[in-house]
Amino acid sequence: MATNSDPKQRFHRSFLDHVAVLQDQIEELKSISTVAGERQEAIDHILAGISKLQNNVADVADTTPAYDRKQYSETIKGLQEKLNDTTTALAPKSRFQFKRTVKHVDMGAPENDPRLLSGSFSRNQHEPVVSSGTPKPADETEDELKELPSERDYNAELSRPSASSIRKPSFSAAKTIGISNQIGLHIILPSSAAMATASGSLTDLTGCIVDMSIPTSQGHAFPGLAMRDIKKSLIVAGRVAGPVHITGISDSILVLVAHQVRIHDCKNVDIYLHCTSHPIIEDCSGMRFAPLPSCYMTEADKAAENQWDQVDDFKWLKAGHSPNWTTMSEAQILADEVWTTVVPGRPGASVTETLAKVGISPR
Repeated sequence: MATNSDPKQRFHRSFLDHVAVLQDQIEELKSISTVAGERQEAIDHILAGISKLQNNVADVADTTPAYDRKQYSETIKGLQEKLNDTTTALAPKSRFQFKRTVKHVDMGAPENDPRLLSGSFSRNQHEPVVSSGTPKPADETEDELKELPSERDYNAELSRPSASSIRKPSFSAAKTIGISNQIGLHIILPSSAAMATASGSLTDLTGCIVDMSIPTSQGHAFPGLAMRDIKKSLIVAGRVAGPVHITGISDSILVLVAHQVRIHDCKNVDIYLHCTSHPIIEDCSGMRFAPLPSCYMTEADKAAENQWDQVDDFKWLKAGHSPNWTTMSEAQILADEVWTTVVPGRPGASVTETLAKVGISPR
């Protein structure tokens, strides 16, 4: 009888977990904006996930029975078809052409091993093909109109020199919150940004402090949030009703409340978390988790189960605890007074000084 230590059983469970995550990501595409290529980035991420799943099946093909290989291949084909159907529904059919593979492929056969084929599962097989010189789809045109020069460029405003050590962009003229390409800023979003929480993204930040807790409270949580390429920063992400995608973050501290958290390619990150499902990490190291600080807790948070320490490492299939993450001890957790007096910014304190108080070195 197979036991929990059976490699085939462990792979089967891991495979099903990956499939469930990819299915959720495909379902979420319809709620992701096309502004700044966010939806295409999400599609790329799904394509990469399916490709990785395909490679994982090929890696164990020699020890997998033919029936199981067929089931795995059929499941992957189903994911490909679901992605194609979803992207087709999200775009005008007249502008796009999708290729669909319906033939069963045995991933154990050498001629079908994606590791041996050049261009295997390329984006071109699943991306919409737009004829040159033709108008863009209506939904992309509308999103671009929102970004016309007549609209306020909050990132440009944030980049300008200021006498104040703390920036408080209102985002009152925006529908979404996107902060990107900033270095050494302390940003606190005021309550006026609550009307811009249709979606959120933080990208390419270095040595920054960003606090989005105020506008995402009182029923204005982000439906989804993406954080990418952040270094040596403190991010109080606020509340997210749906999934949070965290990619390429290093030497930073994150604070957030979310329904789902998926973390990829991160290193040396402390996460103070309230999450109602298992957090997922992949290709990460040096991850430390702690419960949400009490100053950010609501009565609803206290009533809901917090699974902050039930982390699933999709790259650790061996028996025993993954070495890529751990929980923080009481001595390692920042005191409440740090969150209430230091993080909001003290008079005259620089960003570097505030980051040092929470243990983030500029070097």
